[in-house]
Amino acid sequence: MKVKFWEKKPANKAPKKKKSFAREWGDAILFAVIAASLIRWATFEAYTIPTPSMEKSLLVGDFLFVSKLHYGPRTPITPLQVPLTHQTIWGTNIPSYSDAIQLKSYRLPGFSEVQRNDVVVFNYPPEEHHPADLRTNYIKRCIGIAGDSIEIRDMQVYINGKPAENPGKMQYKYFLSTDQRLAEKFFLERDITDVIQWQGGYIVDTSPEKAKELASLDFIKEAMLLKDEAGKADAEVFPHVPSKYEWNKDNFGPLYIPKEGVTVAITPETLPFYEKVITGYEHNENAEVRDGKLYLDGAEATSYTFKQDYYFMMGDNRHNSLDSRYWGFVPADHIVGKAVLIWMSTDPYGGFLDKIRWSRLFKSIE
Repeated sequence: MKVKFWEKKPANKAPKKKKSFAREWGDAILFAVIAASLIRWATFEAYTIPTPSMEKSLLVGDFLFVSKLHYGPRTPITPLQVPLTHQTIWGTNIPSYSDAIQLKSYRLPGFSEVQRNDVVVFNYPPEEHHPADLRTNYIKRCIGIAGDSIEIRDMQVYINGKPAENPGKMQYKYFLSTDQRLAEKFFLERDITDVIQWQGGYIVDTSPEKAKELASLDFIKEAMLLKDEAGKADAEVFPHVPSKYEWNKDNFGPLYIPKEGVTVAITPETLPFYEKVITGYEHNENAEVRDGKLYLDGAEATSYTFKQDYYFMMGDNRHNSLDSRYWGFVPADHIVGKAVLIWMSTDPYGGFLDKIRWSRLFKSIE
């Protein structure tokens, strides 16, 4: 038996051609894009807070890391999209994706399930002009999980009949009655950024504690809480049937949050709660509502078994938040991740020297 330990290379073999400068840079950029896309999809993604719906827990100008590891990353529904984009190509209104191919989404195992009081990023469910995984990202606090019964009585949330834990920095709207003109500096010094001048005073978003402090000032006649009265229906509030449900943002429910595998009776009373779930989020090909009745595959359905879990989200700035009180449930397949860390924060009202909120850097989110 002959074994070759070494063999001389042919003398006439051409040396390996060196990559050009452009090719080396192209390969490096391609690798960086692939690596960044994988990290963004499977581990952490950076987000910013654009609106005050979570103040003062989260502030406009906060930059967050959102963990995909906690609840598990989702496989893409829309695979044909420009890497590291969401809905449009950077700095343009040009769509960054094609919905020619739509795949079924699966969620990989995560560290935990969505828990009550988690601060969650999710795709905005009612937004139908984008695929589910490319709908606008919202961030709210999860108030109720699948299987819970939620109710709001006089602004207090109740879960399964018991008072829920309130966020520590919850805010409401107040009317400050005063005959004096208050400068912007007055409000900024008191960390109040949402101010509307109104007849005889100002409408502000603030905490009950700060409202009490404001009411104690000599030139503030009153700090009146602007809350909705029980029994006064708001047509903008879910399920948008004011003639049947006299619900508003401060008095709401009770409402059962759908849980996977649970069957509910479909009646004229319950159908408004679950119509959008069944016809829009459950991926039923032949589901429709006609004359106040639900039809599946052409046959009237008097009961329905849910295919996935759902959640109820609310903003900590309770009177300045577009949330589940207005559009209903968040499906499990719309959950993006858990907000875990503020890594940077900039104050839109700050000057050159105090633009960065140093006290909020690398602060965990509660």
